[in-house]
Amino acid sequence: MKNKASFFKVLANEQKTKARVGEIKTSHGKILTPAFVPVGSQATVKGLTPQDLKEINSQVFFANTYHLYLRPGAKIIEKLGGLHKFMGWFGPLMTDSGGFQVFSLGRGELVKIDYNGVTFYSHLDGSKYYFTPEKSIRIQQQLGADIIVAFDECVPYPTTHKYAEMAMKRTHRWALRSLEASQQSKASKKQQFLFGVIQGSVFKDLRQQSAEFISSQNFDGLAIGGVAVGEPRKEMISVLDWVMPILAKEKKLRPVHLLGLGEIEDIFLAVEKGIDMMDCVMPTRLGRMGWILTKNSKLKNKDFRYDVTKSKFAKDREAPDPGCGCYLCQNFSRAYLHHLFRAHELLAYRLATYHNLFFMEQLFAKIREAIKKGEFLKLKKQWLEK
Repeated sequence: MKNKASFFKVLANEQKTKARVGEIKTSHGKILTPAFVPVGSQATVKGLTPQDLKEINSQVFFANTYHLYLRPGAKIIEKLGGLHKFMGWFGPLMTDSGGFQVFSLGRGELVKIDYNGVTFYSHLDGSKYYFTPEKSIRIQQQLGADIIVAFDECVPYPTTHKYAEMAMKRTHRWALRSLEASQQSKASKKQQFLFGVIQGSVFKDLRQQSAEFISSQNFDGLAIGGVAVGEPRKEMISVLDWVMPILAKEKKLRPVHLLGLGEIEDIFLAVEKGIDMMDCVMPTRLGRMGWILTKNSKLKNKDFRYDVTKSKFAKDREAPDPGCGCYLCQNFSRAYLHHLFRAHELLAYRLATYHNLFFMEQLFAKIREAIKKGEFLKLKKQWLEK
């Protein structure tokens, strides 16, 4: 059964900011926070093996309930021993509710929302399905992740206040149903921790209402949703300014996860305001496109990346990211990586993904160390100063 008292603890607080170092304890290991959570939608971080992830020091990653429900199916994964055994990863795992993927299909013909749940059509073969909060929780319990997420409605950006309010209220109803389903199911005997999701789009009154409501419920952790669906960075920061002070007042100590965010500048801004975890496809998706993460001022543009597929790197004998200790940068040149991408060799995608996740894990390790030393703002300035 769950031991909620020991699920999360704070190890260090940064006095000049809200940044903190924490520890999440699951039955498959500990997660030091702030933590970056790579996305492994199909029970794999594309191009990498679990052994690669261990070498990179990835602590946890996010699998996708929607995709795994459609293929190969939650029942199959459950019969094969659960998601950890199915994919050979025995560290902590998270699964989302499937809500974001369902609602990203759009409205109208593909998705119909009612009081109880959502009707949608598979992007694979057009077959019809119906998701409810209870079904989402049941699927996540079958998958067996350590951390699961309540079913919510993620509205697109931009949207109206009227619709955002309606979606928020629906999210709150579904949150209560997700909690009840988690507590009543026999599968709840597994050590799984449920996160409730705060919604409300970019409207201050809605975000504050949602933060008050979700934080008042008996969730093990809290997640902030709908802040990476196309809105400007200014809007995302405003959402955190509205929500985080409310969460900071609560007596119950819980980790806070920011869903779908991972740009370097955003990471520093979010951690400064007290965010403990965040997930994003950015490092892996960009890696497969030939974009290499770096802090090297001679290479990077404003987003801490450069395109190694450009012709100017065809004869470049330097490491992809000088000073980086990853397998790619210790063994290969930009010219070789450039060649692999131009030749469409599969190794290109693996090496670039490996480096980008290594880069992210190293950054988060530096952030945790800086918070412990009271030097977070100094580190932020070193990275973000123009």
